[in-house]
Amino acid sequence: MSEKTLFDKVWDSHTVGTLPSGQTQLFIGLHLIHEVTSPQAFGMLRERGLKVLYPDRTVATVDHIVPTENQARPFADVLAEEMMQVLEQSCKDYGIRFYNIGSGNQGIVHVIAPEQGLTQPGMTIACGDSHTST
Repeated sequence: MSEKTLFDKVWDSHTVGTLPSGQTQLFIGLHLIHEVTSPQAFGMLRERGLKVLYPDRTVATVDHIVPTENQARPFADVLAEEMMQVLEQSCKDYGIRFYNIGSGNQGIVHVIAPEQGLTQPGMTIACGDSHTST
């Protein structure tokens, strides 16, 4: 019998079940969200009448749209302001911790999570940012 790797141990300890497709369903210990991909996800939750199952395991920050020269609201970019408003309201509606501008914790989603001690060894972490490493 071969020894399990650390990856195998973490994977196995977070396995909820195996789907009919053969894919593994994993329990995600931390979900990091930001303003670019979350409006669509929150829209789907609202359409289906669903709630966020573990809001205490979800953390949001505004990341990609923050102007560097002037962060005064409303943002000059109308689409950026709209994304910001959707994220703010959705975090309020679903009880999600939100690191907003001026909070002292806001920043790049995959940087602030380790900086804030949110990411820990052995966790499963999901983020709608293609280059987030865990």
